[in-house]
Amino acid sequence: MPWKSALAIYFLFWAFSVFLVLPFGVKTSEEAGVALVPGQAPSAPHEFNARRIALRTTIVATILFAIFYLNYINGWVTTDMLDWWAHMQPGNAG
Repeated sequence: MPWKSALAIYFLFWAFSVFLVLPFGVKTSEEAGVALVPGQAPSAPHEFNARRIALRTTIVATILFAIFYLNYINGWVTTDMLDWWAHMQPGNAG
């Protein structure tokens, strides 16, 4: 795999991982024991720490990319294994 392709795929894993990481560790103002600002939704997070989220996202994305790359090298799961439609056709016992 060319390094530019690997970098692009890693970026996709990173962007996807942001959405996996965002809901964890969030406290609302009520949970933090702080009064709501007028107009603030009760479900809004109390504070946002971009560095912590970026670090968590990088860790998750690196782990997911490592699994993806190991699968790419070792061929644990191939596209032929994921082609369920071809396996469901009559006469295809494999």
